[in-house]
Amino acid sequence: MERAPVSVATVGSRVEGELIVGLLRSAGLRAAVVTDDAGGQEPQWQLGGVRVLVPASDEAAARELLSATDGAADHPPDLTPTRSKEIS
Repeated sequence: MERAPVSVATVGSRVEGELIVGLLRSAGLRAAVVTDDAGGQEPQWQLGGVRVLVPASDEAAARELLSATDGAADHPPDLTPTRSKEIS
């Protein structure tokens, strides 16, 4: 029997929580958003935050992935096209 899900993040909005869930799922982990906002109809009820839950068995992998991506937006990759050398 698997233990209860654990929270790996608490964020300020359902949208941010769904983005984190998408990241975790894209890595093959199970994840869900939990909040008390009447199914999104009452977003002002999110004062306690929006929690991202994963199964206890996925907790370590989820935390590792989240810590690896934390701050990545502060240092975006350089997408400047490089010039290729002309062949003479």
